[in-house]
Amino acid sequence: MTEHLISLSDLSESDILEILSLAEKLKDERKRGIFRDYLKNKSLAMIFELPSTRTRVSFEVAMSDMGGHALYLSWNDLQLGRGETVADTARVLSRYVSAIMARVRSHERVVELANSSDVPVINGLSNLEHPCQILADLLTIKEKKGLNVKLAWIGDGNNVCNSMILASAILGFEMSIATPRGFEPDESILKKAEDIGKKPEITSNPFEAVENADVIYTDVWASMGHESEREERLKVFREFQVNRDLVEKAEDDVIVMHCLPAHRGEEITDEIIDGRHSVVFDQAENRLHAQKAVLLRLIG
Repeated sequence: MTEHLISLSDLSESDILEILSLAEKLKDERKRGIFRDYLKNKSLAMIFELPSTRTRVSFEVAMSDMGGHALYLSWNDLQLGRGETVADTARVLSRYVSAIMARVRSHERVVELANSSDVPVINGLSNLEHPCQILADLLTIKEKKGLNVKLAWIGDGNNVCNSMILASAILGFEMSIATPRGFEPDESILKKAEDIGKKPEITSNPFEAVENADVIYTDVWASMGHESEREERLKVFREFQVNRDLVEKAEDDVIVMHCLPAHRGEEITDEIIDGRHSVVFDQAENRLHAQKAVLLRLIG
């Protein structure tokens, strides 16, 4: 495993499988009320340019559970909000903490943090990728179905989709993507997946994408940074809703995933997100266990 986790492609197949195995162990320990000071006297700086529920709470609880400490730092709490460079901020924080997690608008910012930091940097979300989310998703898929699956992504080819594409390429499972034309995943990600050895199928027909799918995954139609396009996107994406008709075209025991927050009634219906196929809240819980494993691998 590399020093940083900026892209899912920083991880090899064996890295991912080891993280998932460690996450399962840590999850089991927590359920049995076993807490060990794996990260005693270790601190995590958490930089938030964007708001968060799951990322903030899961990382903060992860550090606390393992005997460490997490510091919440909003962009405007730091001198970044007054013009200090990302590089200088990284150099200073490196003198204080054991690792830095950053949730930022621009992928270039988290790359710059990593390039200037003397401690591990974790991408907690950028406009290009969301590797921490995908590790939690893979843990969920492994628990429910095993990793030899067909995953159908329905909706926007966004940062979560990009990281799942890389996961599919690294682990070798099948992935089909249905997006409206013009909203396909990032070309550089598709090229990277092809170089790794497995490129997803891309279509504009969601019913085609979910055929024989073991997993259906969706996300909001207007991710952070695209809120101004929301009304237009509601029109463009309306045929890409995950609803009963779509789910019935997949395998009978298909699981439905969403990284949350969900806009119920838009990309997914209440019937599906609250129904028998949904594993959405298992996913949310698994952010904690997967991130514990990442932290332990990087700074334990």
